[in-house]
Amino acid sequence: MPSKTLPARYYTDPGWFQDEVERFFARRWFCAGRADVIPHAGDYFLRDLAGESLIVVRDSDSTIRAFYNVCRHRGTRLCSAAEGTFSARILCPYHGWAYALDGRLVGAPHMDGVGFRREDYPLQPLHAALWDGHIFLHMGRRPQPLSRQLAGLPGRFAAWRMEELRLGRRILYDVKANWKLVILNYNECLHCPLVHPGLNRLTDYLGADNEPPRDTYIGGAMGFSGSAQTMNADGRLRRPYLPGLNEFQRKHVYYYAIFPNLLLALHPDYMLIHTLWPKAVDRTEIICEWYFHESTVASPGFDPTDAVEFWDCTNREDWRIVEQSQLGIQSRAYTPGPYSRREELLAGFDKLVRSSARPRRTRTARRR
Repeated sequence: MPSKTLPARYYTDPGWFQDEVERFFARRWFCAGRADVIPHAGDYFLRDLAGESLIVVRDSDSTIRAFYNVCRHRGTRLCSAAEGTFSARILCPYHGWAYALDGRLVGAPHMDGVGFRREDYPLQPLHAALWDGHIFLHMGRRPQPLSRQLAGLPGRFAAWRMEELRLGRRILYDVKANWKLVILNYNECLHCPLVHPGLNRLTDYLGADNEPPRDTYIGGAMGFSGSAQTMNADGRLRRPYLPGLNEFQRKHVYYYAIFPNLLLALHPDYMLIHTLWPKAVDRTEIICEWYFHESTVASPGFDPTDAVEFWDCTNREDWRIVEQSQLGIQSRAYTPGPYSRREELLAGFDKLVRSSARPRRTRTARRR
């Protein structure tokens, strides 16, 4: 019997969504962004996940840290701007409590004479770790090392030297679909002939060389068709290959979904990443970023337009079709359908989602 798609509740039930985000995102290392976008002490950005606002900041020792965006005095959010630069301190706008960039409370006005110790009230931290320029965070108390979640990916992708890549362009998308539909769509190209005529000219939609599904990632490589050298409108290379790639790597694009929220696409001349931020059962915010080698970005006349326009068009084609999937699944007519043998990555992801789902209540629990 073929594997089947998930029941509708996985995509339409708001309560199921809240529980799923807690189990699938808050209990794993998730990708918050890239270290190069906060290069100096005090540079920060915010991320929202599982109902929490999180501050990611570079401290005075150049260490990347993350904190809940909550003052320890009366719970006020410390900052609201999506990104920026703190001076030497993180200052609460309500009563002026001040924190060092490493989270220590260094100023608390009017607290004299109440038996108060500043060292007892630092900002609440999250665990932070780096992989080749990618920042990962974990909300748990004692998470396993990030290396265990990444498994063999650091060695497999070392040749791209991702830490040396720099941001060329960023686009924020708001997609009216469940986050899982975005991941499913990303991991198959059977839809490419109908949905992506431009992309389909550059690669064989049946030519994916996929790894067996894993509990922490799924993905594989696709080779170029004909004379194509990279992914843009005409397939023509407009910048040098990324240094370190061998001949085989130059002829392929590597598409990997690293759970829970990083979609990584490694091209011969640039890197494309999407980070997924679930906002509701039928809404996902997606940050899409194009990265190029630092020497290419610094060169006169650097222009990422060919890569940006190609993938922006492809992205919007994807978002339209996954929004149509969301609408169809919401219908009373929807029932789980069968996967083909070429959709093994999707079936593997669904299996992982099922195993992470909340346990069914017992009859006794239901009577309560």
